[in-house]
Amino acid sequence: VQLQASGGGLVQAGGSLRLSCAASGRTFGSRVMGWFRQAPGKEREFVAAINRSGGSTYYRDSVKGRFTISRENAKNTVYLEMNSLKPEDTAVYYCTARSAAFPGLTTTRGDYDYWGQGTLVTVSS
Repeated sequence: VQLQASGGGLVQAGGSLRLSCAASGRTFGSRVMGWFRQAPGKEREFVAAINRSGGSTYYRDSVKGRFTISRENAKNTVYLEMNSLKPEDTAVYYCTARSAAFPGLTTTRGDYDYWGQGTLVTVSS
């Protein structure tokens, strides 16, 4: 599985961005998908996850109500809509996929098997 993230950029605080992640292969609809982020000098952290059908999602507390994860299985794509952005959201954002054998949502980095190259989001104050 290859993942290609896009949509990052520079935005002012309070602004919005929409990240996309296109996946290769025929098993996208069988995989839990997630977004993580890594700020300079910090550990990579969980942001959001979505189940196979898109009917269940989970977010880290600091982005609840501001970020929305969604997916289009017909397009092999997962999205992260980010609103009311804050300077502390500045990071490289990575999309990730679980093995098709595991249907549960998880916040643990090690539970994800495939990673994209990351896209940089910079929020200026």
